[in-house]
Amino acid sequence: MFTGIIEEVGTVKNIASKGESLTLTILSNNTVKKIKNGDSVAVNGVCLTVTSFNDREFKVDVSPETYKVTNLHFLHTGSKVNLETALTLSKPIGGHIVSGHVDAVAKIISLSNIENFLKITINFSSDLRKYMIKKGSITVDGVSLTINDLNNSDFSVMIIPHTVSNTTLPLKKEGDYVNIEVDIISKYVENFVSLEKNNDSGITSDFLLKHGFYK
Repeated sequence: MFTGIIEEVGTVKNIASKGESLTLTILSNNTVKKIKNGDSVAVNGVCLTVTSFNDREFKVDVSPETYKVTNLHFLHTGSKVNLETALTLSKPIGGHIVSGHVDAVAKIISLSNIENFLKITINFSSDLRKYMIKKGSITVDGVSLTINDLNNSDFSVMIIPHTVSNTTLPLKKEGDYVNIEVDIISKYVENFVSLEKNNDSGITSDFLLKHGFYK
């Protein structure tokens, strides 16, 4: 689990590819101080496992499935990436709960500066619309953001100056693709409602009320 609060912008040092799998070597100043082999790190919002590291860089493997469903295959040597280490009990949740499991790759259709804020409008797959609400949370390349405007096929987010200065988002341009993860709570709610409707789970509103889950 992650929070969507980017801790560092890293740099891709090397990409070793084999078919539709990758090994990324990422340069880092701070992330390498917090990790050990086997730890999870979000790279552009994608949960990956550290396979080796030293005081300057770390390596992660990208599986064929992750290669297909994220924008990591667009990376090249020198690419900047958003980095976040995994959530711990002592780490504040400044953003929202992020799983690091990307739902879709979406296309940036416009960027504009409004005073010192950056507005980005992103086109998304229509099947994700049911998980989005205006003023709700969305993760874009690992960054926890609030949906400002929402239509059936696109949404807009307003990037505050701090986030502009500390993530890769200001490096994006029209036509670039970003990783999107919708709010995980909305997916659990959908699953619960679907199971209750089909009476497959045995967990109903009456069951939750009877056992004190809500009043």
